[in-house]
Amino acid sequence: MLRINQIKLRPGHSREELEDKILKYLHIKKDALLDYQIQKQSIDARKKPDIFFSYTIDVKVKQESSILRKMKNQVLKVVRQDYEIPACGELSLHSRPVIAGSGPAGLFCGYLLAKAGYRPLILERGGSVDERMQDVEEFWKSGRLNLSSNVQFGEGGAGTFSDGKLNTLVKDAKGRGRFVLETFVAHGAPESILYEQKPHIGTDILIHVVKSMRQSIEAMGGEIRFHTQLTDLDLKPDTQNGHPVLKGIIVNQEEYLETELLILAVGHSARDTFHMLYEKQLDMQAKSFAVGVRIEHPQAMMNVCQYGKEAAGELPAASYKLTAQLENGRGAYTFCMCPGGYVVNASSEEGRLAVNGMSYHDRGGVNANSAVIVTVTPEDYGSAHPLAGIRFQRMLEERAWEQGQGRVPVQCFKDFCANQVSDQFGDVKPQIKGAFVPANVRAIFPEGLGDSLEEGIRLMDHKIHGFAREDAVLSGVESRTSSPVKIFRNEEFESNIPGVYPCGEGAGYAGGITSAAMDGMKTAEAVILKYRPK
Repeated sequence: MLRINQIKLRPGHSREELEDKILKYLHIKKDALLDYQIQKQSIDARKKPDIFFSYTIDVKVKQESSILRKMKNQVLKVVRQDYEIPACGELSLHSRPVIAGSGPAGLFCGYLLAKAGYRPLILERGGSVDERMQDVEEFWKSGRLNLSSNVQFGEGGAGTFSDGKLNTLVKDAKGRGRFVLETFVAHGAPESILYEQKPHIGTDILIHVVKSMRQSIEAMGGEIRFHTQLTDLDLKPDTQNGHPVLKGIIVNQEEYLETELLILAVGHSARDTFHMLYEKQLDMQAKSFAVGVRIEHPQAMMNVCQYGKEAAGELPAASYKLTAQLENGRGAYTFCMCPGGYVVNASSEEGRLAVNGMSYHDRGGVNANSAVIVTVTPEDYGSAHPLAGIRFQRMLEERAWEQGQGRVPVQCFKDFCANQVSDQFGDVKPQIKGAFVPANVRAIFPEGLGDSLEEGIRLMDHKIHGFAREDAVLSGVESRTSSPVKIFRNEEFESNIPGVYPCGEGAGYAGGITSAAMDGMKTAEAVILKYRPK
């Protein structure tokens, strides 16, 4: 295959125009082009409103060597790196692997193990995605929270109710990232995620993809049990090294499952599970994460800022990513930006409130939203205890709940700066899944964090004019950006308790759908390399 970079076409072009551009670039006739694949599509808006789609394309042609010689500095020869499951190890398993959690890490770990013949058992504390949709819609409508089936818990994990963003900065020499995208496509995701610069699926499509993956796992001999929560570990002494090893697990506080291999893919919100694991002396520590607010602006404003007025209606809903260095040394940045999206009540505990953002596939909502967040560290928690970050999250979420009395507290940016409740909205109207109420969002935060968020938003206005507009709507609290805990594992992916494999975002090894899925794959590979299927 030959790779062509920087093929540019205007928005709205046809597939035929793209193919014609390839032929002209290579100076070949149509019968010489055997096949081509788009590897990357990005938007070049550097000279807006003169905007192009820019493509990287792999082509299969007749007389490849001849073209390569003639266009030595214009095309590259590439060899595709297809992902391969490693060969099985030699140690025997006496029971099938158990995976706690069906988010991206658990789902892809289970998918790989099922493909390799291990018949994994996946445990999910929440409901199936169909049940979960009903539970979440009921919560947004009535405020009645199902503690085990909500925006955080249930089939697909927290990422199911998000924008379904799939971009990642993880290095990928073995093709895991491509495998993740191809697996999603094979289970119903749009093919465009294979080449878009910032691929996304959307909540409305992602729920079907997750369900289809579960059905594939079951067809390959795996099993997924819903409403089944890991509640305890059964450990036995190891006479050789003196450390306890895994003998079995208890689920739902009563049922015993014998297993020698447990993969912890519990997600970043499994606070009760973290407490249990701490009591079992699993080696962990508090880690830094980030907290802040959701901010909403008109999507039309973002389109004009990013694309220019003339082109705004011809392109996808515009996204952004902003950072700011603050005077106090903290960094502020945007996170999980949802073009044409909604703020959602993402709570999972009674008396505590957290928000997140989501988009449907068409990103057709009137507002853009993102989290504006600042990093917090054990110094902010006031303790180095491994669970101190969880306590800090809960403190902020309790304040958010109190401000809104269970409804999402919202505040215009002007009033956030003045530390007062908003008495009316401007041109920006909240687009929120769940009940909301004007409140003092700033009062949720310790003074230094509130000041940092205000300064960060004002600095971001230098990059996108209007970002700090007085009627931008803020809601809080965005507290579930990543896990507040890191569970240590060795080079073989095992914790200090043999047989227990921490995995994914909840264990502190990923951030987002794709990186969590890739870490689930790496964990499955570690199991495959060591053991053979039962």
